[in-house]
Amino acid sequence: MPLKTFVFPSPSRWAAAVAFAFGVLLLGGCATEEPKEAVYVERPVEEIYNEAWIQVERRVWVNAAKQFDEVERQHPYSVWARRAMLMAAFCYYEGNKYTEAIAAADRFIQLHPGNKDVAYAYYLRAMSLYEQITDVGRDQRKTEEALASLLDVAQRFPTSEYARAAQLKIDLTRDHLAGKEMSVGRYYLFRGQYVAAINRFRTVVQNYQTTTHTAEALHRLTETYLALGIASEAQTAAAVLGHNYAGSEWYQDSYAMLTGRNLRPAEDKGSWISRAFTSVF
Repeated sequence: MPLKTFVFPSPSRWAAAVAFAFGVLLLGGCATEEPKEAVYVERPVEEIYNEAWIQVERRVWVNAAKQFDEVERQHPYSVWARRAMLMAAFCYYEGNKYTEAIAAADRFIQLHPGNKDVAYAYYLRAMSLYEQITDVGRDQRKTEEALASLLDVAQRFPTSEYARAAQLKIDLTRDHLAGKEMSVGRYYLFRGQYVAAINRFRTVVQNYQTTTHTAEALHRLTETYLALGIASEAQTAAAVLGHNYAGSEWYQDSYAMLTGRNLRPAEDKGSWISRAFTSVF
């Protein structure tokens, strides 16, 4: 039977399927009718694989994934089983069956850690977690898992196209986690639970300093420390805010808040706020 070789393309969703594109696609001469029996019938690996590919072309993702699973189940020791395992992961991902996609990717990683396509398996796993990120009002465990998995891709395969694709998602995921901290921090602040609020804003400043939420976090620290009567920390937060985000509305609000109490931004180099920014900038 004639064989056709495909090039491994960029990690976009559809391109990534034909991404992996099975390295080999059987053409002509093989059965293409969809299976009609629910009972177990052992079939030639080429037949099952081609039926899976037909479903991919139709974008019937879950059916395709099940056919690729069948390749692995009926012919576990063939070269097709390894290829089908990764394609099943992709198809489950495209079908929004993220739990199944992660399980298939993990199986490929465990069984074939040295395979040239293992970077793609790690990336699929990370993306399956990333797609499950919820809004900041909900539990963020999936977001934390996604971040860890994306970082794993970037660290294990730093020169790969998957590392570059993961990096953008890493930045967005960090921003999302910072947004969650800000949401909870504002909740505590507006209810007068100042120490709890400071802990949340501090997390943003220390752990998510390169996100879009840092300027507001510094402003909220100014506001919260003033409410507690801790002027030096409020002045430091405003000074650091002014140094790094001088043109922002958050700095203007912090400056007005301080001057309204006859204070000015003034950095205390011994403050945790000052030390946190010195370590990054």
